[in-house]
Amino acid sequence: MNPKLATCSYVEFRPGMGTPVRTTVGATRWPLPYQLGGHARLITPTRDLLKINAQDAYEWGYRRLLNGNGLENIRRELVAIAGANDLDSPLVLLCFDRLDRLTPPDDWCHRLHFAKWWSEQTGDEVPELGARRQPAPPTLFDV
Repeated sequence: MNPKLATCSYVEFRPGMGTPVRTTVGATRWPLPYQLGGHARLITPTRDLLKINAQDAYEWGYRRLLNGNGLENIRRELVAIAGANDLDSPLVLLCFDRLDRLTPPDDWCHRLHFAKWWSEQTGDEVPELGARRQPAPPTLFDV
């Protein structure tokens, strides 16, 4: 059985959303107003991946990491984190990026790549709970 998953940023997370889970290489540099339910190490990007600025190259490297760690191992880690917390509460995978503050071509982060990969592997959707960047309104040239 797969755990229920969602994603969000550290600053937008609220305890009613579920169990907060770290997915970042580094811990937060500020005190959190909530306690983390765990650290999903198998889906945490490496420091080398963080040096990649091109989305396609990053996604390729990150998917390579996820595939290398294996779906079953990742599932076991997430199930263990859920079991140590509230099984009925979704695990909310956290990272630093606020999606509504990112601009193209940098409007992506590893949690979105993980959500896409997980959905492809399991068929389970992983909703984003943080604010999303709003598309620009259509212009005269778009009509």
